Amino acid sequence: MAARARTAMITRKTNETEIEVFINLDPGSGFVQTIDISTGIGFLDHMYHALAKHSGMSLTLKAKGDLWIDDHHTADNALISACALTQDTAIALGTAFKQALGEVRGIRRYGTGFAPLDEALSRAVIDICSRPYCVTDLGIKREKIGDLSTEMFPHIFYSFAMASGCTLHVDVLRGQNDHHRAESAFKALALAIRQAIERTGGNDVPSTKGVL
Repeated sequence: MAARARTAMITRKTNETEIEVFINLDPGSGFVQTIDISTGIGFLDHMYHALAKHSGMSLTLKAKGDLWIDDHHTADNALISACALTQDTAIALGTAFKQALGEVRGIRRYGTGFAPLDEALSRAVIDICSRPYCVTDLGIKREKIGDLSTEMFPHIFYSFAMASGCTLHVDVLRGQNDHHRAESAFKALALAIRQAIERTGGNDVPSTKGVL
């Protein structure tokens, strides 16, 4: 019996953002991995691309939000819109991930990833358990990296964890360059996800309770 295709497509619309996500957790099953990210925030695109690439998933994520400033849009309003878009993309991604995964059955459930980027090293641990929780320690000191406010990084991981129903711990263990610290954190999460969603070949629920 062929394994179920683990894919999902969702649309999330709010008063501030409109987001479309398509995810395929198994692009290697006769498909080429495809990644197409467009949020309007360059560094956020870069992080989501790294997450998709190293987790092995195919991901299309398109987001629209009011990110520009003119006579009718103050800098403060633009910042609020950028924060809303960043958080909403993580919620949409987590929702699509949970939908694509389906019932937690026949997978490893736990995943751990270590990812270096030059002098930086990050660790991520994930438990696909339907008990959402998130702890991050990133140690990033800059206010922005590229056009992305660094205070949003913990919100991205938290929003993904809450929407996907996962327990998530992300720690940057060392690093001098904040760009490297952030990118290694996303890559570590990607490796943890890749391990956790790996099929075991069985059909059991990976819990002593028999249900997750």
